[in-house]
Amino acid sequence: MAKTLNSLSALSALLSDDDVKNLNETEVVKTSDDTKKHQPVTLFYERKGRGGKEATIIAGFDVDDIELAEIASTIKKRLGAGGSARDGEILVQGDRREALRQLLPKLGFKVKG
Repeated sequence: MAKTLNSLSALSALLSDDDVKNLNETEVVKTSDDTKKHQPVTLFYERKGRGGKEATIIAGFDVDDIELAEIASTIKKRLGAGGSARDGEILVQGDRREALRQLLPKLGFKVKG
């Protein structure tokens, strides 16, 4: 929080009073949980092109990259697995389809596939 306040102070030195007032009034808009509950996501299992290593891919997310990274972090922690998130997809290392079919509805997502 202190970092944000310092950033606003630095910006206020460069901007006019009206611009600073608008910055202070701006609210951060977050994606609501209701929108993600209606999102169907799809599970894929892949081995090709990965050197024989197994990967489970969750596709169909309609969120920004920051929220996608937060969702991926939660999934990886709960499963105790590695992975990554990019381009609207989350990659989880290993064959985790069954565990994800149980976990994703608890996080508010409908699972297809």
